Amino acid sequence: MRSKKHLLTYLIFAGFFLGILFGWLVGEPIMVVAEPMKELFLRLLKMAILPLVITSIISAVIQVGSGKGLGRISLRTFIYYISTSVLAILTGQILVNIFQPGKGAVIGLSEQPEGIGVVDQGFGELLLNLIPENPFAAMANGDVLPVIFFSLLFGFFVTRLKTDQASLMGNFFRAAFEAMMKLTSFVIWTAPIGVFGIIAGIVAKTGFDAFASLGKFFLVVMAGLSIHFFITLPLILKYMGKLSPVKHYRGMLSALMTAFSTCSTIVTLPLTMKAVTEVSGASKKAAGFVLPIGATINMDGTALYECVATIFIAQVYGFDLGMAQQGIIVITAVLASIGAASIPMSGLVMLTIILNAVGLPLEGVAMILAVDRILDMFRTTVNVFSDSVGAVVISRLEEKT
Repeated sequence: MRSKKHLLTYLIFAGFFLGILFGWLVGEPIMVVAEPMKELFLRLLKMAILPLVITSIISAVIQVGSGKGLGRISLRTFIYYISTSVLAILTGQILVNIFQPGKGAVIGLSEQPEGIGVVDQGFGELLLNLIPENPFAAMANGDVLPVIFFSLLFGFFVTRLKTDQASLMGNFFRAAFEAMMKLTSFVIWTAPIGVFGIIAGIVAKTGFDAFASLGKFFLVVMAGLSIHFFITLPLILKYMGKLSPVKHYRGMLSALMTAFSTCSTIVTLPLTMKAVTEVSGASKKAAGFVLPIGATINMDGTALYECVATIFIAQVYGFDLGMAQQGIIVITAVLASIGAASIPMSGLVMLTIILNAVGLPLEGVAMILAVDRILDMFRTTVNVFSDSVGAVVISRLEEKT
């Protein structure tokens, strides 16, 4: 499985560099080949978006809201994960506005939208439009935010059913989610084709000017992840978890190295569980509840990355978003993160969901893919560290009550 993951990474890099080479050597005539390859990838992505959103969110809500997921510890865990995700997103939002890596970029993307659908709405109108008059029409029209709202609500009321009915529905949506994960994995394997098509087209039209902006984007994301990893989370750990961050870092070293190398939160779960209970003093009850749920819904690093990427792509298209409009992107990033952690290449899928929700063309995804794998290693490490801090904090709060 790990070799397959690395093979996909190599193929994406191959598509990226071959796209540069052929776009440079062949020039405009490459568009005859590049355009269909790009369209194939983007159409497959669009096909997978809404079924994946529906099944992942409903199955995640059912998992959190059933059995031992109810009660005080559940509420505290939810508040912690939402709070740290918002802090991470705001960190990225501040940095991308200060440095503006996409401003003035000469990339020559083929789609030039006149406006960004969701962010052009007022906040009150946005909240009202979250409620779909017809959920099936929202699905058919590709309106992601109303579909997310409906899925959250539907998942919650599944947990209110009788035990046998809730179990039946839970099994159905978990199976549907597993099927969509396999379908999404298939779609992801077409990414090298899409990357080649889009990058070849960009280089053929504009040359190499686009890649300076991509380097700035990479540095902005790395700066945001570093601030969250070395400042925000340690402060929460010290003052809410009453634990030395240095001691916690040492205990988590093997888990963090595993997260970095595998880009998987689930794989690190046993190592994280051992570190927080044996080294950091978290109770087994708190760790046993907080960590598995965190592996499903807590994505601080990924949420930061998605927010920066979305605003970066908006800047590339020439949109100067105000803070209120960016707030809508923040809300979308938080909502989209629920249930997305266990999706293959969740960063790519989640970014696709957010771009689709706010009305930006999906072709911006391929440009980000050039650095996605490297950033995936760092953001997964941040995700795992946030889960571990959450286990310690919730354990301390539970001890006091």
